[in-house]
Amino acid sequence: DEAAPPVVLPIPQLTAPGVIEARPLLPSFVYLTGDHDRGQAAYDLPWATGRDYVVGEWARKQSAEAPTRTVAAAKSWLAHSRVDRRAAILPWGAPPEVAKISPIEASRRYLEHLVAAWTHAFPQTPFAEQTIVLTVPASFDPEARELTLAAAKQAGLDRVLLLEEPQAAFYAWLDAQGDQWRRHVRVGDLILVCDVG
Repeated sequence: DEAAPPVVLPIPQLTAPGVIEARPLLPSFVYLTGDHDRGQAAYDLPWATGRDYVVGEWARKQSAEAPTRTVAAAKSWLAHSRVDRRAAILPWGAPPEVAKISPIEASRRYLEHLVAAWTHAFPQTPFAEQTIVLTVPASFDPEARELTLAAAKQAGLDRVLLLEEPQAAFYAWLDAQGDQWRRHVRVGDLILVCDVG
């Protein structure tokens, strides 16, 4: 129904070892487990077992305790034109015993988690049959956009549209206003969208 309001899908994720909770947000963090963590069922998800990494809230918590094993701000690294964005450089400054991943790989893991969470909740409507809108910073250069599309494809998303975040924020404001937006905006008006990181 076109008149139905959007509904946010709570994302199941680890919030502690062995604890899976559905949250409205998936923090963009990847925790790369160590030898002492591997093989523990405490890091399994309903759709994945035996992984050597954790995505989301538990990974965010680990960023304080194990920063050299945690990838944060992968999106910012995708935009960093002075590094090889396809190279395994993250976590930045990690010791040699930590197996690093690339910014594109971190992005793939975030998206893959979202795809798996959706598929787990709605197996009858797979992402592969839908057009997905991914938002990206307005500052992304063409290569960062291409890398985002590559990460999406690796995560199983073939039909993807990229939308700049300020434009997406404006569309969200329009949607929230309903027809009332016409009282606030007139032809020729300029609208300023402030994106506070």
